This record gives sequence, C-alpha cells and structure tokens, in this order.
Amino acid sequence: MPESGPTSQGQTTRGPIPTPRTETAHPAAAPPSAAPPKAPPAAARRVGLLVTLVLGGLTALPPLSMDMYLPALPEVTESLRSPAATVQLTLTACLAGMALGQLVVGPMSDKWGRRRPLLVGMIVYVLATAACALAPNVALLVSFRLLQGLAGAAGIVIARAVVRDLYDGVEMARFFSTLMLISGVAPVVAPLIGGQILRITDWRGVFHVLTVVGVLLTLVVWKWLHETLPPARRHDGGVGSALRTMRGLLADRVFTGYMLSGGFAFAALFAYISASPFVVQEIYGASPQTFSLLFGINSIGLVAVGQINGKLLVGRVSLDKALATGLVVITLAAAALLVMTSGVLGEVGLLPIAAGLFVLMSAMGLAMPNTNAQALMRTPHAAGSASALLGTCSFLVGAVASPLVGIAGEHTAVPMAVVQVVCALAALGCFLGLCRPWQRTGSPAAPPTMGR
Repeated sequence: MPESGPTSQGQTTRGPIPTPRTETAHPAAAPPSAAPPKAPPAAARRVGLLVTLVLGGLTALPPLSMDMYLPALPEVTESLRSPAATVQLTLTACLAGMALGQLVVGPMSDKWGRRRPLLVGMIVYVLATAACALAPNVALLVSFRLLQGLAGAAGIVIARAVVRDLYDGVEMARFFSTLMLISGVAPVVAPLIGGQILRITDWRGVFHVLTVVGVLLTLVVWKWLHETLPPARRHDGGVGSALRTMRGLLADRVFTGYMLSGGFAFAALFAYISASPFVVQEIYGASPQTFSLLFGINSIGLVAVGQINGKLLVGRVSLDKALATGLVVITLAAAALLVMTSGVLGEVGLLPIAAGLFVLMSAMGLAMPNTNAQALMRTPHAAGSASALLGTCSFLVGAVASPLVGIAGEHTAVPMAVVQVVCALAALGCFLGLCRPWQRTGSPAAPPTMGR
C-alpha cells in the first residue's frame, strides 16, 4: 500500500531503555543539559527488536484494514443492495480518513508525546471497526470507515515518528527499510486472509477479525511501547505551526513536483486496488480465493522491485533515472490495459489483464519510494512535515480516484484503465514539468529556507 512519513523533526529522546542514538533537537526545544549517553550495543539491539515488533504491527494495520476487505466488496454490494460505485466509497472514506488524520495526529504527537495519542487512536480504531461489522446500510458503513481511517492514521504517523525519535542516519534508513518490507508483505497476506474468512463467514466477519487484531495490538502498545518523546523535547506548535511549515514546502517547485508525481502514481495504484475485486471476480468470473492469489502475486512484484531498487539500484543509478523508468513503465502498462479492456483487440481473458496489472504494480516499486526519497532529501530540516504532506497528498488523490473506477458499473474494466492512464500521464507530466531533472545534476539542490 501507499508511503507516509514521520511528523516529528529533529527530536531526540529516550525509549523504554536508553536510546540507541542522540541528535540535536530543534533550537526552541533543546534542553540546557548535555545529551544523554548512548546505549550499549546490547541495549540498542533490545530496543531495535522491541520497536521492530511493535511498530511493525502498527505499520501493517492500515494495509490490513484496506486489503483484507477487498475480496468482500462484491458481496457487500449484494448484501446492502447498493451499486458498486457507492460501495467503493467505503474504500474512499477509509483512505480519506487516513489522509486527514495524519495532519491532526502528527502535531498532537509532537505536543503531547507519542504514547497518549497512539493509544487513543487505537481505541477509537477498535470501536470504529466493530461498528463497521454491525453497519445496517452502506451510508453508516461509509461513515464508520471514515472514522476507522481517521483513527488508523495514528499508527501510520506515530510509528515513523518513534523511529525518528530512536534512530538517526544509516540506522534510521535501515529501520525504515524493515518497516517498508513489513508494510509490503501485509497487502500480500491481507486479501488471502480475507478470502479465507469469506469461506466460513460473510463480509462482516472480516471486520470482526480486524477488531480482534486491533484489540491485541492496542494491548501490545499499552504494555511494551513506552514514551519516546519526553516533555523536554515537546513543543506547543500544534496544527498552525505545521500548516505554516507545509506552506513553505509547497513553495518549492521541485518538492511539489515529486509530491504530485507520487500522489498521482499512488492514485493509479489505488484505482487498481478499488476496481480489481470487481474486474477479476465479476467480469472474469474468478473466485475470491483466485482474486486474493492474484492480488498477492502483484504485491510480491511491488515488494520485489522495491527491494531491487533499494539494494541494487540506489547508489548505482540516479534516483531520477529509476523514477523516470518506473513512471514510463506504469504509463505503458496502463495504456496496454486500456487497449485490452476497451475491446480493440477483441475479447481477452483474465491472464493478459492479470499480466498488465502485475507490470503496473511492480513498477510502483520504482516510482513511489524514489518520489518520497527525492522530496525528503530537499527538506532535511522539515522532514516530519514533508513526510506528512507527502502521505496526505497520496491518500487524498487516491481517495478521489477510487469512486471514478466504478462510474460505469461493475461490468466493465474500462473506467479503471482510463483512470490509470490519466493518473500515470499526470505523474509523468508533473515529474518532467516541475522537477525538471535534466536541470539538476549530482546531489539534490540545497533545500529552500522555510519559515518556522
């Protein structure tokens, strides 16, 4: 699933045991005393294992909430007697909630610490998920999914903020790579789990399982995730300060170009996520289990290409070249899907469509990480706000794309392909028109000075 970053910037603190790193804090928040001593290697390893297990669960929860529900979408349309486009609003609502929640929860965690907002968010998530299982109509289901997304944003933002509190430099990059791998595996297993749940129960059972997962994860956070941002490192900036920083970020043309490129690429991805259950099951007659298998294979392609990008290409090929390759491949795959679904080549089976979707999904492993990396490298002194802005943009654009794929009903895949082509062309156009990589060589340009 879609990338969102930390909301803290330059914060230093102690974790459940002495922190494995120290860092200079924001001048306004810097304590007068000297920085605390670094933890011994054994303690650092224990902190790393603890944070990996707890934050890995938080990172996996949003894709589980989105993707475990996908095989049940056709059943929801029948159960609640609603058209496909209306039922797809349940995905849009959850995604929009996750987008907007990041803008609120991030500043809250900088003001009140990580633990309290996270626990409140997890409790609200559990209640909202349980309400989804009981929703009598699609209107209430959309409302509860919006609340579920708003609460789930706490895990997205705070998980990465905690990493920022505990790690720096290479160690932070390695930890984020681990979290990316976990968040990439979650979409692989989520539809498979959802498909198996539908073998023994209906779509409401998916939300029952998610409720249990939320309760267990809340207990784990309460017991094992200690506060990582002490009062000395907090600030009272709140939402207003965050919005002023974001306005300064948007004034940077190149940053905005990468942000929009990543957002439109994510919209093409989410068009696939929201439409594929109907395309694969309703149009091509596949079972929920077959859909789950195909979705898992596509997710494996995305994770594999992402790991190739991080392990082999970074340092050998410029990020702009890798990004351009990814965007071009996404555009070509979307165009091929449009040709196949429009009937220009006659009636095609599931296999060619699945192949086109696999190529499109896999190329996301080149596009999405590199747009985020290039944007964040321009904003070293506002990485938290920049990451929240990148994530919010991606979620909002994806939320707009979701209902468009079902505008012609659930018996044609043409709207999905059209949305993907338009989004892919828009991503490529923003990259070429705003980022203008041929004007910049070597390392990224010095970041613009932002008002505080």
